Amino acid sequence: MFHKEITKVYPQTTHSRTIIRFQDCDPFKHLNNINYFSYFFNAREDQVAQLYEFNVGEVYEEYHTGWVVYNHQISYIRPAMMGEWVRISSSLIHHTDDTIVIEYFMTDDKHQKLKTLLWSTLKYIDMKTGKTTPHQPIMTDYLQSILLDNFDFGSTDFHARIGQIKAELLR
Repeated sequence: MFHKEITKVYPQTTHSRTIIRFQDCDPFKHLNNINYFSYFFNAREDQVAQLYEFNVGEVYEEYHTGWVVYNHQISYIRPAMMGEWVRISSSLIHHTDDTIVIEYFMTDDKHQKLKTLLWSTLKYIDMKTGKTTPHQPIMTDYLQSILLDNFDFGSTDFHARIGQIKAELLR
């Protein structure tokens, strides 16, 4: 479970590197569209556990709550190819009392070319009732600690965000 250290600065964007596996590709050697989700979610789970010492399983056990996918918005810009090394970045870009939005993007190994952008909206659910429930204060503290600074989710268009990320990669 997350225990905030007051003096610690938590990274707002997490990064990992992985190789595109043969079994995850289509006959054209492209990463199959559905498998992007597995790559993103697995990278995020590993990153969160390592960087924030946060275990989603402990949230389920202690509070009988958890996040479930509500919506995805994804854009496939360039294919990820079999055997290619890629970089995966993720950030919490928005949260409310019962919702979070995670941004994921994949680039080439040199972190110069954007391949895919995904925004996943998740609702916080009480597992006993199956209904949305507010985040506990410790969850809100955790979310606020890792929230991406200077990102105005309410006025950021998904497609405009693609251009922003491409421009950042060129720097």
